[in-house]
Parts: sequence; structure tokens; C-alpha cells
Amino acid sequence: MAPHPPPDLSADAADAEAIVRSRRDPAAFTEIFHRHFAAIHGYAARRLGVDAADDIAAETFLAAFRKRGRFDPARGSVRPWLYGIATRLIGLHRRAEGRRFRALARTPADHFEDGHEDRVTARVTAGGAGADLADALAGLPRGDRDVLLLVALADLSYEEVGQALGLKTGTVASRLHRARRRLRESLGGTHRALMVEESPA
Repeated sequence: MAPHPPPDLSADAADAEAIVRSRRDPAAFTEIFHRHFAAIHGYAARRLGVDAADDIAAETFLAAFRKRGRFDPARGSVRPWLYGIATRLIGLHRRAEGRRFRALARTPADHFEDGHEDRVTARVTAGGAGADLADALAGLPRGDRDVLLLVALADLSYEEVGQALGLKTGTVASRLHRARRRLRESLGGTHRALMVEESPA
């Protein structure tokens, strides 16, 4: 299993510098928006669908702009901070997310386009569980699902997920382990579920 790629320290430094600069020059925050909007929008779309993602992404950056004075560059990069805001906003739509995964579970495999849903499936399973996976994801507790999808969809390390959700790294690891185990059980042991890249705990 491939190791998690090291963070791009130059990008992290540029992000931190833009946040600090934006406190006296608000226009500087547009750099954060342009660098990260597509990734945050894609993450939200894979969880809630494209229509909801438009609002989630916009609200994420509005909240980040308002809270930029509280961002501490010494704590880490901007990415986990933004994903944490987005995940909390998605949490307000958790019922919609559950309905979305259940709807995907009822969708025949030949109706999946080369887009958000099949990328979720391809990314988080080795065997391509498809609709069964969507149904299993819908049944996960919210906290476990958040951890799982931040690792699987956002490529965050355990440490970054902890920063995003305000959790200890060990808690992230245990939630991810529990989510994978529950999915394997839900899938009847027929798929090696959630073979996402591991990162050190």
C-alpha cells in the first residue's frame, strides 16, 4: 500500500501567508478561494450532489473568510481547516446525504456515469461494491463517515483529519478502523472495503 504523499510545504506556506495578509487586506483571501474552491466543491458534490455542493462550497469560504482571524498557521495547513468547515456544513445536511447514498444504492450499475458516485466507489473499495457500498455508507454513524470520506475523498492524512474535525489522531484511526469494519460486515465480506491509502497514525 502506497504511503500518503508528503504535504506541499511551499503551498502550505503560501496559503498561511495569504490568510495572514488577508487580515489587513481582505482581497488577499481570493488566493485561498482560487486555490481550494474546486477541491472543496468536489468533496461536497461527492457527498451531497452538485446542486448542494454549490451552496456548501460558497458557505465554506464565506465562513473561512469570517473566521480568518482565528486561523493559526502554526497548527497546520489551510486544507484541513477548510475541509473541517465544509464537513460541519455537510453535517447540517446529514439526512440529505443519507438519502443520497440510499438513492445511489437503488441505481443500477449501468446508470453510473464517470463522475462523482463511481469515483467514490472506485476510491474507497478494491472490488467496486457499487450500490451496496452506497447503502453501507448511508448506514454509518456521521462521525465515522466523516472520517472515512475525508481520508477517501479528500486524501487527508490522519493528522489532517484530526485537525479538520478537532479529534486526536488516535481517535481518527479508531473511527476509520470501525467504519471499515462496519462496511465489510455490511458488504457481507465479499469486498475488501475501504482500501484507501493508509497514513501513519
